[in-house]
Amino acid sequence: MNEARGDLNAALGPLRDRMRGPVYLSGMDEYDEERTGFQRVAAHRPAMIVGAGHEQDVRAAVRFAAAHGTRVAVQASGHGLGRPLEGGVLISTRRMSGVDVDARRRTAWVEAGASWQRVIDAAAPHGLAPLSGSSPGVGAVSYTLGGGVGLLARRHGFASDHVRRLDLVTADGRHHRVTADDEPDLFWALRGGGGNFGVVTGMEIDLVPVSRIYGGGLYFDVRQVPEVLDGWRRWTATVPEEMTSAVAMLPFPNLPMVPESLRGRHVAQVQISWLGPVEQGRLVVEPLRALGGLLRETLREIPYTESGTVFDEPDRPHAYRSRNALLRDLEPDALSALTKLAGPSAPVMCVVGLRHLGGALAEPPPLASAVSHREAAYSLNVLSPVEPGQEELVRAVQDEAVAPFAERTLGRSLNFSYGPLTQDQVRSAFSAEAYRRLTETRAVYDPQGMFHSNHVIPPAIRT
Repeated sequence: MNEARGDLNAALGPLRDRMRGPVYLSGMDEYDEERTGFQRVAAHRPAMIVGAGHEQDVRAAVRFAAAHGTRVAVQASGHGLGRPLEGGVLISTRRMSGVDVDARRRTAWVEAGASWQRVIDAAAPHGLAPLSGSSPGVGAVSYTLGGGVGLLARRHGFASDHVRRLDLVTADGRHHRVTADDEPDLFWALRGGGGNFGVVTGMEIDLVPVSRIYGGGLYFDVRQVPEVLDGWRRWTATVPEEMTSAVAMLPFPNLPMVPESLRGRHVAQVQISWLGPVEQGRLVVEPLRALGGLLRETLREIPYTESGTVFDEPDRPHAYRSRNALLRDLEPDALSALTKLAGPSAPVMCVVGLRHLGGALAEPPPLASAVSHREAAYSLNVLSPVEPGQEELVRAVQDEAVAPFAERTLGRSLNFSYGPLTQDQVRSAFSAEAYRRLTETRAVYDPQGMFHSNHVIPPAIRT
């Protein structure tokens, strides 16, 4: 925003009169807390923050930004922040956290700032569950706009394929009711194209009849079983789509807060989410136990409300960056190289994440969307905590770790890309036709590029 602080104060009176939520300027006591999200490498530094409490607040904020020729960013939890906004207007949606379940229709209406845990908890009394991700603290809307690969993905597909309706505020401050029948171009683009087209204030999604899963982790000592990643790869070729699994490989520090069996070890944690009879799930998992080197096991039948314990990811804000690749397959030599390159001797800590895709994720969706590379069989993510001044080193280490998979890389997932991307890197997340259509759709609804998103899809240049 190009206005001085005094000019902003003078302009804010009419805006505040229309707002239900608060408005903060730089220097106010609440400003820093409101702008700081889960990702702590960097934070937005807007000229103004609108703490939206209702869709009318969003419309007022967007119209204010348009009238003053400035940009707009949106933040719920801030897990995926990669490209901070400097100046402009930040719309914080965390107060818009309502969830309304229609058990008869098996649907939920989810407001812009609701976390997956809120949706999970609202659906559970009805024996239902959303297609939520591994970390239930993540914002449900932003996750779904990026496609969404979660704990039930191989059986039920992408979260974005189960969206029925989205409410959107576009750059002109107008409300759009977006469905396959109303505004089909936006409906296609929003499901996979992220936050490039406006501010989603709510969405209606399908719920599935799931109340419990057989899930948790198997923790292996990589030094004892150096081929554990390839053992998991071979096992994934045998499992039905009721099994969604992943593996995280990382060196655990030798500290008191770490479980004793894992302290100071290079560990591969195989993460299991099984939809089906528990006894059958135990049999399906048995070949993994036969790999040997098992340090710890947390597999058990759990209510879906405890689904966050499957991946057991950190729930405290911290600084991190990641490198992602969607792969057509996995090659044993590449996995062996990855084990060494991202192991305890790496210059920075690396958390390797491999997710098994396929199943319903590879099937054509009921309604076409921007989600691309559905043929990918695996997703690879290398994530590192970042200390001040380490970003270039982290980037170099992650690039080296992913390099052995270059020939088998189809593209990337924007949901797992935690950091700024070049335009070519963003383009690689989509097929050529999908990317072209996304740029054309943005040219219709945000021709000036007012919305500042983590991963930019620019408006097509009209000739």
